[in-house]
Amino acid sequence: PLTLKSIQEESGVSKQVSGFVLPLGATVNMDGTALYECVAAMFIAQVYGLELGLVQQFTIVMVALLTSIGVAGIPAASLVAISVILGAIGLPLEGIGLLLVTDRILDMMRTAVNVFSDSCAAVIIARSEGEMTRVAA
Repeated sequence: PLTLKSIQEESGVSKQVSGFVLPLGATVNMDGTALYECVAAMFIAQVYGLELGLVQQFTIVMVALLTSIGVAGIPAASLVAISVILGAIGLPLEGIGLLLVTDRILDMMRTAVNVFSDSCAAVIIARSEGEMTRVAA
């Protein structure tokens, strides 16, 4: 609700566009989460001194994109998604312990990235469809 209000009042996006784009983005557009999962898997591989080939890196990206959709709105669910990624590429699951210390802070940062990208998408779509209620400064 706060994002909807802000995007409508501060950016001038119409209620029709913001009411469609923002809830859809909150469900499927989890780019901050997907980025975090990729970086976390690479970090764990580096800590263990394991070299990841191109196929393993591509697998990390694809699994992160798919699992990031399913973790929307669940605190610390990305740790479960990272365990899926680690299992898919053969990295030790114990590496998740390295992430537990900072996960809560990083979770807030991921959420900020996700909300920002959803807001940007709403403004871009509203401008392309001529659905701006006013021109944003």
